[in-house]
Amino acid sequence: MIDTHVNLHHHLYESDLEDVLKRAEEGGIHGMLSICDRIENYGKILSIVENRDNFWMSVGAHPHEAKDHLELNSDKLVALAQNKKVIGIGETGLDFHYNLSHKEDQIKVFKEHIKASQINQLPLIVHTRLADIETAQILEQAMKENEFPLLMHCYTSGTELLKKSLDLGAYVSISGIATFRNATDVRDNIQYIPPNRLLVETDCPYLAPIPKRGQRNEPEFINHLVNYLSEFLGKPHDEFKEELDKNFFSLFKRAVNVVQ
Repeated sequence: MIDTHVNLHHHLYESDLEDVLKRAEEGGIHGMLSICDRIENYGKILSIVENRDNFWMSVGAHPHEAKDHLELNSDKLVALAQNKKVIGIGETGLDFHYNLSHKEDQIKVFKEHIKASQINQLPLIVHTRLADIETAQILEQAMKENEFPLLMHCYTSGTELLKKSLDLGAYVSISGIATFRNATDVRDNIQYIPPNRLLVETDCPYLAPIPKRGQRNEPEFINHLVNYLSEFLGKPHDEFKEELDKNFFSLFKRAVNVVQ
């Protein structure tokens, strides 16, 4: 299996990252996409993934960090994405729950990420929270101008935005939140996601799935999510895992699978 969204540079892994990765390998995780949240972390993330097979990274700035990336433009993102280890743009988007950056700043930075994805055709990795209307409007307008690959990451937003995103060709990633008892809306939305556009992620170190909820999340814990989803969807476990891997490489076309 491939964990499509990890934060390996997070300070919670500073003391035992190698142990975390060893547990993941022993647990059958043969690939990871490590996400860039701030441009200043690009080098640190690259140092983690560059000499590991089936480890990749993205380049971008999280919407929480938009206030510190007002000078970031599509040219800079495209230049940083020249490294072949970079297979996606983001994570980017809009988060109007915490509003750690002003809405206008988030929108400005989001649009620069979209331009980069339009230019190099690397998938745009979108984070959206309490911003369904604005996210839909921006994505729909951008797709009319120049289409680009799209991933709605850790999807917990509304059904209407989900359907609009799917109409735009988006893939959708589900996290451990789907295992939480009260996450009925997340589970209800899974029925709308075509099987060939479904991905899974840990978003570690956050959002550990049941039965690990409350702990530091690790890539190996994705097994609990996949076990849960295979039963929830009524799919044979091994076939489901193969399907998820196939979907990953269908979206992230720059990624080369060296584990056959």
